Amino acid sequence: MDQNLFNDICLQQLRLSGVHEGETVVVLTRGGERAEYADAFLWAAQQLGAAAFHMRLPSPASASGAWAVGDSGLGNIPKAVDALKGVDMVVDCTFLLFSKEQFAIQDAGVRILTAVEPPELLARLMPTKELRERVETGAELLAKASTMRITSPAGTDVTYKLGVYPTLSEYGYTDTPGRWDHWPAAFVFTGGADDGVDGKIVLSPGDVLLPFNTYVQTPVEITIEEGFIRDIRGGAGSSGLDADLLRSYIESFDDPRGYGMSHVGWGLDERAHWHGLTQFPGGMGMELRSFYGNVMFSIGPNNELGGPNDTACHFDIPMRGNSLYLDDELIVDAGELTVAEMRPAGGR
Repeated sequence: MDQNLFNDICLQQLRLSGVHEGETVVVLTRGGERAEYADAFLWAAQQLGAAAFHMRLPSPASASGAWAVGDSGLGNIPKAVDALKGVDMVVDCTFLLFSKEQFAIQDAGVRILTAVEPPELLARLMPTKELRERVETGAELLAKASTMRITSPAGTDVTYKLGVYPTLSEYGYTDTPGRWDHWPAAFVFTGGADDGVDGKIVLSPGDVLLPFNTYVQTPVEITIEEGFIRDIRGGAGSSGLDADLLRSYIESFDDPRGYGMSHVGWGLDERAHWHGLTQFPGGMGMELRSFYGNVMFSIGPNNELGGPNDTACHFDIPMRGNSLYLDDELIVDAGELTVAEMRPAGGR
């Protein structure tokens, strides 16, 4: 994308996020990654009268080969964390999520926006106030529920006991002190009780495995008891390849908490494409987490919800064509949202 165009969309973003004269914005990057993001956000912040600076962390000393969450690169640099706690907004181009340093920065009242997807995707999925209202409607419904049940034609039937953890929403910008969001995003989620998720999930071809950034090719049956995965196997008539990959990846962390059930919810952005991985292979799959009517469950850490599981092993798995009930009320009907206030104006 042309840098001037990138500057303009970053300016739109910071306007939505309430950046104004007298504030201080820092853009956080790591190594040689996303220098153009820093340039664009610094320019945009200055246009709005804010003070701005760029904090560039060293590249990781080594890579494990697995996508692990929770390593912010700030763990041994407390003065850098203190500096970030002293600003009004951090634009995170590194992915701080699940790290204790991000929680500390938020606790200081700093709002954080993660922006790591390709610029072309950021432009196409620019957040809107109308989308925020729809997402917040979903969050209100989810926050009042005591149970969630997910079903599918393939055989999924799993129940989450709710009410232990808060409901969070992502709509792609943040103008509230201490709040984190991710650009782009449009979904709501919460977590089941630590021992309160039971049933079976059957992944079907076309469901999405993140961070593999791949589509499921062969059915996978996942058995869950008391909040933990007890069995992963190929579905009937399947070669079992996807099940083997999923199981092998989790095993590679040598951490039994990697089998814990994490957050769960649904997506609301009709502009997001289910086939998005074929367009933006350099991203981390935010379009797939957000596409309209997907039901997404996650495996691994729940510390972003205040839970005790901080394992580095994490999966997000958006699924197509599933149905979701809150206290027996149908909210997502085979991939279609049933509540008028969550649907886009004028239909899809």
